[in-house]
Amino acid sequence: MLRKRAAHALQNLARRRPRAAAQKCTACVQLPCCWPPVPATGHIRGKKTRTTVQLSDLPQGALQADALPEEEENTGPSYPTVVLQARRNIDKFDNCVLLTRVGGFYELYFEHANEYAPLLNLKLASKKTSAGPVAMAGFPFFQLDRYLKILVQDLNRYVAVAEEFPHNAEEKIRSGGLLHDRRVARIITPGTLIDENFIDPYANNYVMAIHVSSRIGDTSSDSLALGLAWLDLSTGHFFTQHTDLASLGSVLSRIAPREIVLDEDFQAQTEHVIFSILAEDRHLITYAPAGEVLSISDWNSMLEAEIPQATRDSFSTDEISAGHLVLNYVKDRLQGMSMKLQPPLRHENMQIMTIDKNSLRALEVKQTIRDGFFRGSLLHAIRRTVTKSGARLLNEWLSAPSTSTDVITARQDLVARFIQSPDLRDLIITLLRRSHDSQRLVQKFALGRGDADDLLGLSNTIQATADIVSLLQQAADDPSSGCLVAPTKRMDLREPLVLARRITEAIDEDGIFLQHETADSAASQMMALAEGVVAAEGSVEDAPSLPKSRKKRPMSIKEHYAEDNEAWIMKPEASSALSKLHAQLSALLEERETLNETLRERLGAPSLSLKWTPGLGHIAHIKGKDAKNLTEIRALSSSRSTRSFHLPEWTALGQRLDQARFQIRREEQRVFQSLREHVVINLVKLRRNAAVLDELDIATSFARLAIEQDLVRPILNSSTAHTIVGGRHPTVEGGLVEQGRSFVENDCLVGNPSAGSLWLITGPNMAGKSTFLRQNALITILAQIGCYVPASYAELGIVDAIFSRVGSADNLYRDQSTFMVEMLETAHILKHATSKSFVIMDEIGRGTTPEDGTAVSYACLHHLVTINQCRTLFATHFHAVADLAAADGLCGPSNSAVQLYCTDIEEDAHGGFVYVHRLNKGINRKSHALKAARRAGLPEPALQMAVKVLQEMETH
Repeated sequence: MLRKRAAHALQNLARRRPRAAAQKCTACVQLPCCWPPVPATGHIRGKKTRTTVQLSDLPQGALQADALPEEEENTGPSYPTVVLQARRNIDKFDNCVLLTRVGGFYELYFEHANEYAPLLNLKLASKKTSAGPVAMAGFPFFQLDRYLKILVQDLNRYVAVAEEFPHNAEEKIRSGGLLHDRRVARIITPGTLIDENFIDPYANNYVMAIHVSSRIGDTSSDSLALGLAWLDLSTGHFFTQHTDLASLGSVLSRIAPREIVLDEDFQAQTEHVIFSILAEDRHLITYAPAGEVLSISDWNSMLEAEIPQATRDSFSTDEISAGHLVLNYVKDRLQGMSMKLQPPLRHENMQIMTIDKNSLRALEVKQTIRDGFFRGSLLHAIRRTVTKSGARLLNEWLSAPSTSTDVITARQDLVARFIQSPDLRDLIITLLRRSHDSQRLVQKFALGRGDADDLLGLSNTIQATADIVSLLQQAADDPSSGCLVAPTKRMDLREPLVLARRITEAIDEDGIFLQHETADSAASQMMALAEGVVAAEGSVEDAPSLPKSRKKRPMSIKEHYAEDNEAWIMKPEASSALSKLHAQLSALLEERETLNETLRERLGAPSLSLKWTPGLGHIAHIKGKDAKNLTEIRALSSSRSTRSFHLPEWTALGQRLDQARFQIRREEQRVFQSLREHVVINLVKLRRNAAVLDELDIATSFARLAIEQDLVRPILNSSTAHTIVGGRHPTVEGGLVEQGRSFVENDCLVGNPSAGSLWLITGPNMAGKSTFLRQNALITILAQIGCYVPASYAELGIVDAIFSRVGSADNLYRDQSTFMVEMLETAHILKHATSKSFVIMDEIGRGTTPEDGTAVSYACLHHLVTINQCRTLFATHFHAVADLAAADGLCGPSNSAVQLYCTDIEEDAHGGFVYVHRLNKGINRKSHALKAARRAGLPEPALQMAVKVLQEMETH
C-alpha cells in the first residue's frame, strides 16, 4: 500500500510540475521508478522509465495527495486484454459456453477449452501469458455453424458469442490503443435459433414458457392451472394457451418445443409434479427471472402490430404471466437485438381437434414408434410440399386438425380445383419452387439481420407471388373457381412490388457473386492455415478432423483488390449519390491509367504498373530489364527481376482512390439500410402473403397426392357417425405397394344408427385388427386437415378429439408397470372423451390375469357406450366381453349400441393358412396364437408343448 501511495504522489507531482524547463543544478536528484503502479486492468504494461524532479518541487510537511481511486474488486491475474475480456464474459454468462471472435477465428479459453475441445474434436493448446498458461482452442470463423450445431443442437448447451466491435478514436485512446472491444452479441440456445444453417427447415423451432398459477397445496392435482406461451424466433409466430397439469403432456407433444422456460423460483422445487411430466420426453428446461408483470400492452414494442383491446381482454392472467416470461427470456438472449413478432394467437380461439400425446405416438403421425424415424410416419406418407414453410404448416395442421366445417370445406375446394386443372397446378408449383422461405427471411430483417442475398431471395419471392396472383385471377374468371378468389384477395402486393423493384434495381447480383468468391477465398486461406498448423504441430489422427478441401482456390482478397476488382453489392443506379461517386471513381481510374502511361514514358520503363498491396500501400512495380535499369530509385522491395517503390504522384492519386471507394461503401451501407427498413415497413403484408403461399403449397400437394394414390374427397358434417367405404391405411398401403402386394380394404360405419356406436372386434393375431383401428383414426385426421382420404367413399361427423390406447410400454422412470401405464391412459380417455370424440382401444386388460383383464376390458366398454357415448373401435382377445355385453343388453341382433366384427384365417388341407384381413360380422373365439408363433420361428419342442397344453385346457 505504501508503494501505491508513493507512486500516486509522484504522478501528482509530475502533473503539477511547471511547464517551463528548470535549470539543472547540483540540488537535482533522480528518483528511479522502482515502485511501478499496479497495471490497470486490461492495459499492456509499458517499459520502465525514470522521472526527474527538482528538490524544490517536493512538498514540505505532510504529503497532500489526492484520494486514491477505488480499487476494483477483481484483482485477479494480469491477463492479456483478449483473454481478460473472455474471462469476464465467462464469469458474466456462467451458464453458457463462450466463443470469442479473434480476427479470423472463434476461440475458447480456460475451463471451456478444457471441457469442450475434446467434444468438438479441436486441438487443445496453451497460451502463454504473464499470469501463467491459459488453455485455449479455436476454429476458423466460417465453421461457426458447424460447431454451434454440435454445442446447441447435439449437446443442448447455451452458447454466448462474443463478437469484435471496432473502437472509435475516443474509445481507442481510452482502452490504450486496442482496436476492438469484444462483447457478447447474442446467446444462442436450442429454442432461440434464428437463421443458423442447422435449424430444421421443415419444423418450427419453439421456445415455451410455463407459468404455474399456484404453488400452494396439492402440487400433484391434475386440475392445477397453467399458463403457456410459446414463440418461434425464426418466423415470429407467437401463441398462448390456458391449460391444466393433466393436459400438459399432450400439449407438449403437439407443440414439440425445443426449450422450456420456467420461473427461476422453481429450480429449488425439484419434487413438483411438473418435472416428472417434463422428464418423460426429456425436455430441456431453462430457468429465468419472471420479471415484473405489468400489462399485456408492454408487449407491443416487440410485436409488429398492437393487440386489439377486445383480444387483449380475452387473455387469462396465467397466459399473460407466461407471455412475460418467454418474452423477457428471448429479449435477454438477443442481447439488445430488435425483435418484431406477430401478435399472439390464443389457442382457445382456434377451432382444432385435440390429439393427445399417446395418440400422436401410437398413430405414428410424425414419427414411427419403433425407431422414431420420419420415414414410415403419416407425415412422410402425405408430404408433397415444395417449400420449407409449406412443410412446416403441414406439420402444424397434422398436430391440430381443424374442427370448422367452413375451414375444411375451403381447403377441399382448393384441392378439387387444382385436381381439375393440372396445368394451373403445375404452373403454381413451378412458381412456388422459385420462392424462398419468406417467413424466415422476413423475420431475419425484423431482427435487424439479413444480407443482400436475403434481399434478392425476398425480391424473387415477391415476383413469384405476383405471377401466382396473376394466374389465380385469370383462373378465377371461371364461374366454378370461386375458391380462388379468397386467397387472391388476402394477398396485398402493391407496396411489396415497389420493394421488389427497388431491390432489383439496387442489388448487383454479379457483385454479390464476386463477394461470395472472396469469402470462399478467405475460407480457403483459413483452411490452408489450419492444414499447416496440423502438419506442423498435429498428428496423423488430426488430419481427418479437418473439413474436406474446397474447390480450386479463387483469387485472394489481396489479389482481388490489387487488380481493382471491386465487388460492389449495389448498382451505381441505386442512388444519385452512388452514381456520382462511381462517376468520380471512374474518372480517377482513368487518371490512374493516364498517370501510368506518363510514368512509363518519363522513366523509360514499359513494364511499370501502379498497384496497391496491404503491406506497402500504393507502389510502382517494375520487372525484367526495367528493374535493372532503374537502379537510382530507392526500392521498397526488390528481387532479381522486380522492384517496387513509392512515387509521390501515385501515392496522392491512390489516396484519392481509397477515399472514393470508402465513400461508395458508406453510401452502399446507407442504401442497404434503407432497403432493410423498407422490408420492415412491409412486414405485415409480406407475412400475410407468405401465409397464403404456404396454404397454396399444401393445396397443390394434396391435389398431387390425391391423383397419385386414388384418394377421394370426404364429406364432413355435424353428425356423430363415420361412414367409410373401402378404407385403406395411408402408410401401410404404401409399404405393401413397394413389396408388390395389395392392401385389403375395409368399411367402417361406426356411429350410424343401425351400425352401433362401438364395434367390438375379435380375431387372430396378425389378422389386421390394430391396422383397422389405426387406419380409421388416420382417415379422420386427414379429412379434418382438408386432405382427400384413402377410401372409395367417406362421410364423417366432425371429431373434437381422437383418443388411442394401442400398444404397450412401461415407464420405469415413474415407477409404472406396463399395466399401470395402460390403466392411466385408459383413465384419461374415459374422463375426457365426449360424444363428438373418436376412440380406438386395442386389447385393454392384457397385462393382468384373464379374469381381471376381462373385467377391466368390459368395464371400459360399458363406460364408453353408456357414459361417453362416443364412436369407438374396440379390439380384444377376451371373447367373454361379448357375452357380458349381450347379457347387459348392449349387444343384440340389430340396432344395438355394440356391434360384433371379426377377422379370421383360412386353412388348407395341408395345414397351411392365410390371414383374412377383411372384417366380417360376428365373433371369432379363436386367436390362433400358435400359428403366429410358428410363423415367428418358435422352436418345435416349444410349439408341441403349447399344443399339448392348449388341448388339455380345452378338454377341461
